[in-house]
Amino acid sequence: MAGCGILEKREAGGEWALEVVDVRKSYGERPVLRGVGFRLARGERVALVGPSGSGKTTLLNCIGGVDRPDSGHVRVLGEEITTMDADGLAAVRRTRVGTVFQFFHLLPTLTARENVEFPLRLLGMPEARRRERVDLLMGRVGVAHRSGALPSELSGGEMQRVAIARSLVHGPSLLLADEPTGNLDSANGENVLNLLEELGNETGTALVLVTHSLAATRVCHRVIHLRDGAVEREESRPGTVARGVAGVAGVAGVV
Repeated sequence: MAGCGILEKREAGGEWALEVVDVRKSYGERPVLRGVGFRLARGERVALVGPSGSGKTTLLNCIGGVDRPDSGHVRVLGEEITTMDADGLAAVRRTRVGTVFQFFHLLPTLTARENVEFPLRLLGMPEARRRERVDLLMGRVGVAHRSGALPSELSGGEMQRVAIARSLVHGPSLLLADEPTGNLDSANGENVLNLLEELGNETGTALVLVTHSLAATRVCHRVIHLRDGAVEREESRPGTVARGVAGVAGVAGVV
């Protein structure tokens, strides 16, 4: 049955893709996160929404190891990251977490293909294996024909597709997306959302999507509303289901 995979993982007591437990963060005397917590099963997609200043980006930074919470716990596949040193956090980001940014953050002197390949070079993956994975992802996101172009030669939609391929090429278990449609027109924004949904279903990658747009939450199973650094409410989207791992199975793990 469609969608049963997530329930089976929970009921079987399998590892959570992400656990956020009572996370608190202040900057000086200003509290930004006030005890936020949620869990995310493998293959689930959750949206974090709320007004500016609600703590969405700070929470995403704590999840991705870019910032450290003052207290609380963040676990990726059961591994505590809040106490890791810089080398440990870098290793988690290289192997378990992918990130998509609003402003793409492509390396300007590298071609589209080289940008996608870059995470695999950091992992020391052999060239033939790198080529195989990059070809697969660039074809899947529809930019294979732009592989030799520099970021300055790409449209906004093409740059975000390249960024998505780069974020998934190393087979992460968790994908963090910070306003991935915020710098795109409505048509390209819709295309990117559809791509995130399709690739999530195909690879089983969990997604945390930060967005100001309630319309963008349609691709998520749950929506967590933040206000003043705390969870105001949470809603489920039972009509949104994970379809299981298929299609891009070769991207699901790094060997």
